[in-house]
Parts: sequence; structure tokens; C-alpha cells
Amino acid sequence: MQLPAAACAALCDDLPRACSPDAALRILEQVRQRLLGDGLLTVNLNVTPKRIGNEAVELERLWSSRPEVYPVAGRKRKAITPWVRQLLRRCEVFVGEGDAILAEVFDDHALIGSLGLHSVINVPLLVEGRCIATFNVLGIRSKWQPQEIMLIRLLAVLATPWVLQAAAGSLPKRDEML
Repeated sequence: MQLPAAACAALCDDLPRACSPDAALRILEQVRQRLLGDGLLTVNLNVTPKRIGNEAVELERLWSSRPEVYPVAGRKRKAITPWVRQLLRRCEVFVGEGDAILAEVFDDHALIGSLGLHSVINVPLLVEGRCIATFNVLGIRSKWQPQEIMLIRLLAVLATPWVLQAAAGSLPKRDEML
């Protein structure tokens, strides 16, 4: 996969000079849009406290490319499903393609569909081998190409230090998490 020079310049020159996590995530979103087209990017913190960790997970939205629809600080509790086990427990990328999969995984699938979005890639952001957040890209396509999945994974890795900076103080302490 080759990245266009403008995308490389944004990632190599602009991203390290970002003055805040919000500015850095906006740069990553601009690169994502330039290369993949319309869609949605959100970052959710895993704020699951130990007391509910065996029954559910709790996520809090840290950043959104469409805050008017998916506002920052929005929270959701999700039961322990195959999606939760894969993404948050085993720390594996989840690729969901097509409306049926989105309906199976997300309670807000009708809203997702109304935005013209038909697929998702959720990338776990890891610190010391545990998922502290998820980098979530929804797209208008119903199927992702392998190089698109790898691009989103790369953007997620580049987002991780910025997410940690933004989340400082918001994440439960290690001994408070599973």
C-alpha cells in the first residue's frame, strides 16, 4: 500500500506538531477522509470498573468526527457479547461488513444506517497488553479492502499516545480494572 505524499506529510509533519489531542485526532480524521471517503470516526475509552467487569463493559466517547450525532462524553454499557470478547477482552480488531452485522453488534444500528454507513472497523488501543480504548471507523462501503483495514490500524496506532494524553485522569487505575 502506498500513501499519497499529502497523507504522509500530514502524518509525519503535522501530527507530531499537533498542539492537543483534539488537533491530532482531527489530523488523523482528515487523512482517513482523504483516503477512505465519507464516514465516521469515534474513539471510546474503556472505563469499565472492576465491579461490573464480569457482566458488562462501560465505554465513554472521547472523540467524535460527528459530535452532533455522536457527542463526546456519551456513555454506553454493553453486555459481554462476542464483539466485546473479541475487541475488549482478547484485544483483536473487529471488522464488521454489511447492515446485518451492524444490526447484530450495535444497538444504534438504525442511526448508523440512516447516516449511510454500512461497515465498521474497531481497533483496540493497547497499553501494557490491555484495551484502554477503541478507535472506531464506520464507512459507507459494505466491504473493506485489506489495505483499508491496515490503514485504519495504522491510524489507530498513531492515535494511541494522543488518546492516552486526552484520557489522563479518566481511565480507571490498573488495580480498578479487570
